[in-house]
Amino acid sequence: MYQFSRLIYRELAPHVIEHAGRPGEGKQRFLRSCEGAMERLASDRFYFARPSRTLFNDVRDLFPMSGQLRAYQVIDRYVRLAGDYVDQHARAGVTFDGSPLCCHATTRKGTACQRVPLPGSKYCPSHRHLEESLEVTAAA
Repeated sequence: MYQFSRLIYRELAPHVIEHAGRPGEGKQRFLRSCEGAMERLASDRFYFARPSRTLFNDVRDLFPMSGQLRAYQVIDRYVRLAGDYVDQHARAGVTFDGSPLCCHATTRKGTACQRVPLPGSKYCPSHRHLEESLEVTAAA
C-alpha cells in the first residue's frame, strides 16, 4: 500500500509550503499523513467512509490556496486506485498483504471473529444474519 502513498507524495511534495524555522517538517508530516491514510484504507476499508477527504483535510494547510484543488485531485485519484486495489484483493478472499480475510463480527466474549467470511460478504456463516439486518435497515 505504500506505493500509493509514495505516488501521492512524489507528485505533491514539490508544492508543500515549508516553514522557515522548521525546514523539512512539512514534507515529513505530509508523508506520514499519506502513509497513515493508506494503512487505514487497507486495514479498515469498510469503516473509512471518505478517505480522500480525510487525507486532504489533514494536509490542506501544507499547500498554498492556489494549489489546493490540484492537491485534492491528485489525492482523490490515487486514493481511488488504492481503494480499487484493496477491493480487488478482498474479492479474491485475501487482504492486500496476502493474509486471509476475517469476519467483521465480534464474539460474545468481545473478541474478533476469526472465521473466513462468505464470498461477497463481510461476515462468516455464523454471523451472516448481521449483514441481512443491515440491508433491511438501509432499505427502510
